[in-house]
Amino acid sequence: MSFLRKLFGDNEEEAPAALAGACVTPDATHCVQCGICSYNCPVGIDVRAYAFRGLPVKDSACIACGICIERCPRNTLQFAVPEDDWFFQPAREQDPFEHVEAYGLLKALVKTGA
Repeated sequence: MSFLRKLFGDNEEEAPAALAGACVTPDATHCVQCGICSYNCPVGIDVRAYAFRGLPVKDSACIACGICIERCPRNTLQFAVPEDDWFFQPAREQDPFEHVEAYGLLKALVKTGA
């Protein structure tokens, strides 16, 4: 059984789109610092250090092969879009000029009818 089939079941074709914004993300509460993830990383990333800190692996050398996830004996690692990654989060409605101080003053004047 392929790794992508384990992750996505019969929807293996959807894997590239789903993984586009994802990275290896640890759950630090389950990590026992065994180092198997780092040992098996084909590009030599110290995944264990990321897992210890609870940080997503945002190393540019990461090829998202999933070997570290597959080898982790405690299922600590997974592919996910980090919650703090603004680029891959859904857009929220906001006023594009909200940060401009003069625009806020003008908006207030218009509301008061001055």
